[in-house]
Amino acid sequence: MPAFPSDRFPRLAAIGSPADLRRLPEAELPAVASELRGYLVETLAHIGGHFAANLGTVELTVALHYVFDTPDDRLVWDVGHQAYPHKVLTGRRDLLSTIRRQGGLAPFPSRDESPYDSFGVGHSSTSVSAALGMAIALAARDSPERVVAVIGDGAMTAGMAFEALNHGGALHPNLLVVLNDNDMSISENVGGLSNYFAKLLSGKTYYMLREGSKKVLAHMPTMWELARRSEEHVKGMVFPGTLFEELGWNYLGPIDGHDLDTLVTTLRNLRNMRGPQFLHVVTRKGKGFAPAEADPIKYHGPSSFDPKTGAIPVKVAKATYSDIFGQWLCDAAERDPKLVAITPAMREGSGLVEFSQRFPDRYFDVGIAEQHAVTLAAGMACEGLAPVVAIYSTFLQRAYDQLVHDVAIQDLPVTFAIDRAGVVGPDGATHSGSFDLAYLRCVPNLVVMAPADEDECRRMLDTALSCGHPAAVRYPRGAGIGVAVDRGVRPLPVGKAELRRRGRELLIVGVGVMVPGLVALADELDATLVNLRFVKPLDSALLTELARAHARVVTVEDGCIAGGAGSAIAECLYERGIAVQLLQLGLPDRFLAHGSREEVLAAAGLDSASIRRAVLEFVGPRAATPKAAG
Repeated sequence: MPAFPSDRFPRLAAIGSPADLRRLPEAELPAVASELRGYLVETLAHIGGHFAANLGTVELTVALHYVFDTPDDRLVWDVGHQAYPHKVLTGRRDLLSTIRRQGGLAPFPSRDESPYDSFGVGHSSTSVSAALGMAIALAARDSPERVVAVIGDGAMTAGMAFEALNHGGALHPNLLVVLNDNDMSISENVGGLSNYFAKLLSGKTYYMLREGSKKVLAHMPTMWELARRSEEHVKGMVFPGTLFEELGWNYLGPIDGHDLDTLVTTLRNLRNMRGPQFLHVVTRKGKGFAPAEADPIKYHGPSSFDPKTGAIPVKVAKATYSDIFGQWLCDAAERDPKLVAITPAMREGSGLVEFSQRFPDRYFDVGIAEQHAVTLAAGMACEGLAPVVAIYSTFLQRAYDQLVHDVAIQDLPVTFAIDRAGVVGPDGATHSGSFDLAYLRCVPNLVVMAPADEDECRRMLDTALSCGHPAAVRYPRGAGIGVAVDRGVRPLPVGKAELRRRGRELLIVGVGVMVPGLVALADELDATLVNLRFVKPLDSALLTELARAHARVVTVEDGCIAGGAGSAIAECLYERGIAVQLLQLGLPDRFLAHGSREEVLAAAGLDSASIRRAVLEFVGPRAATPKAAG
C-alpha cells in the first residue's frame, strides 16, 4: 500500500479524526474540502470504486463532522456509496486505496470497521428508519447526543423513507434528516417527487420570489415579521417543503451543498433546535471533476480512469450475462408487443440501456422501489402483458412479500431476470446474491432456473416467458465462459435436468455457473455429472434413477447451503427412501467479506482447487482410477 502523499495534501495529512478537523479555523475548511476532493480523484482513478456520488458530498461531509461531535453524535449515511469522504476524515485516510479489496476497507459504512459508522448500510432508503430508532433510544435514556441521517442519490424514491418520515413526524424526535438532492440515483431520478423538486428549484419564479423577498422584506421589519409568522403559507407557495411540513417536519432549504459557510451556519443552528428537522441540500454529483459532472452515470463506479482527462480505458471483454439478457429482451420485444420491462433504478447494471432507447413506451424505471416494481408487474400480468422484472438478487430480497403475495399466490406469469446472483465480490455482504435459491425454491407456483452458460441463460429466459407461470432465471455478475449464443427461440422443457456425463459410483450435481468448472473433475474421477438447470421443479425422475446407481452424491452451487439446491436434492432423495452419502458444497452459513469474485469463492471453498480437495476427501482413496492416474 503506497504511503499517503502528505506533501500534496498537507491539511488532510493533519486530520487523523474529526476532532482534528474541529480544531481548525472555519476559514480553513474550503482548503480541506479541496484537498479531500483531490485525494479522492487521485486514489479512485487508480483503484476504481464509487466515484461521482462521493465527489458530490465532500463539502457536506466536512461540514457535518465540523459541526457535530462525532462519533458521540450519530451520523447515519444512506446507501453508502456517498461515504468515502466520511471514511477519509474518520481515521481511514491511509487505507482508502484498499477499499472494496480483500482485507481492505469495506465498500460501505460498517459498524465493525469504525465507531464513526453508526449504522451499516449498502441498500437504499434505510437511514431515516435507523436514525429514528437511535433518536428514540437516546431520548429514552435522556442522552444529549444528536442523530443525523443523510439520505440522497435517489433514496427518497423508496417507500421506506416516507414510512420513517411519517412515523418520525408523529413522534417529534430530536432528529435531523439531510436530503442530499443531486437529482440522481445511479441512473437519472424518476417519478413525481423528483420532477416536483426539479421544476421548483430551476424555476425563475421560485428564485425571484426567494431572493427578492429577502431584499425587500429585510427593510420592512413589520412585513418581515408577518412573513415569518406566516411561514407555512409562504413555504406552501414557493418552497418544495410542503410535503415534509405536512408529515410533521420543520423543513429548511434548499441550500447550496457546496457552500461551506452556508452549510456550517445552517447546521450549527439546526444542532440547537429540538424536534424533527429536515434540511434540503442541493449538490452536484461528480462535483469538481468535469468529466464526472458531465456524465455522472458513466462515472458512478468506474474501474479506473485518467485523473487528468477522465479517460476510461477501453477493455475488450466477453459479453456479460447482463449483456446476454439485454440482447434477449430486445429480441423478445420485437416478437411480442405485450412484453414490457421493469427496473428499480438499475438500467445500466441490468443491461437495459438499449431496450430503454428502442422501446421507451414499454420500459418502466420505477426508481428505488423494488416492492412497487414487483406488484406493478403483477398488475400488468393481470391485464395480459408479459412483464419482465430485471432486478439484482440482493434487491429482490426487498420485495419478497410482493413476489409471494402478489405474484406467486395468483400464479401470474411474471418473469424475474435476477442479475448478480451468487458471489458478487467487491461490494461485499450487502450485495452478495447468496440467498435467492433458498428463498425462491420454497415458493409454490414459481419456476426457478440457473444457467450453466450464456446460451443456456438465453434458453431459460425463453422458457420463463413462455411457461405461463411466475419464473425466475438467476445469473451471476460479469462474463460467462464464452459460449456462442443462438438467438433463436429455444425454450427448455420445464423441470428437466441435463445429463452431461455418465460415470461410476460418484454422482456430481452442479448448479448454474458452477457446472463448467466440474467437467474436468468428473473426467478425473470418472463421475456422473448432471447440470441441474431447474432448482424448481426438480428433475426428480433423473435424480432418483442416478442416485440409486451411485453410492455417493455431491452437489455444488454458488448459493447458500442452508435451504439451497443441495437441500432440495437431499429432500427429494429422502422422500423416496434413497440412502446415499451426500456432500453439499455451497456458500457457508456466514456473511461473505468483500474481495474479488475469485477471492470470495476461494474463501468459501468454491474455487476449483477447494472443490477438488473436498470431493477427494469425501470419496476417499477409491477415487483413484486408471483414467485419473493416466
